[in-house]
Amino acid sequence: MENASAIDAYGKGLLAYHNGRKNARFKVESNIAATEFWPVSEFFHDWADMSLIERKAIEACRGRVLDVGAGSGSHVLQLQNRGLEAHAIDISAGAVEVMQKRGVKCVEQIDFFALENRQYDTLLMLMNGAGIAGTIDKLPAFFDRAKRLLTPGGQLILDSSDIMYLFEDEDGSVMVDLNGAYYGELEYTMSYGREKGEPFEWLFIDFDTLQAAASECGMKCEKLYEDDHYQYLARITN
Repeated sequence: MENASAIDAYGKGLLAYHNGRKNARFKVESNIAATEFWPVSEFFHDWADMSLIERKAIEACRGRVLDVGAGSGSHVLQLQNRGLEAHAIDISAGAVEVMQKRGVKCVEQIDFFALENRQYDTLLMLMNGAGIAGTIDKLPAFFDRAKRLLTPGGQLILDSSDIMYLFEDEDGSVMVDLNGAYYGELEYTMSYGREKGEPFEWLFIDFDTLQAAASECGMKCEKLYEDDHYQYLARITN
């Protein structure tokens, strides 16, 4: 996860689980859904427990890879095991510490939008990786950063979900304000124990909107896979 607050409730939860508190869970509040509790164990999984989207994303990686918002390091560790030159970043200090303890060879605490003067053949963003853009209006800045970080012929591999189904009535009609903000722009607050982070923006984007936004920024977007739960995997190239 790339959007952690200064309090770093996310990092503290990851550390607690790594240090033996296997029943640890996050409290997650959003502006469109009831409060949820997420087991921290869901952020620690090996190949056998990964979704098909995660597996396909890892298999699509090539060359020098940067795992953005790498969290506990589950994906970058898979890349390392495959012999790829894999780097990881996260803005959560706790996440970085967990990755170091788990054996990630190259990990840095830094914001994706602050990266400069480096290039990769693959940028990998999983667990709704498109979310770090925050809002539709910030997609041009997101794509611009990706273009500067990619080598010629490089690729951005990410997943996201179309959450229109959350606004459907029983009769199949959809209640969305077409004149308001994009329906996939959410605000989250994450807590662990007594630590409560600051609210942060997170974007869920349907594929057609992502593809159109990429095209406007001079990039090509193709769908690699879509499951039965509105989640898809995309490849974006210059």
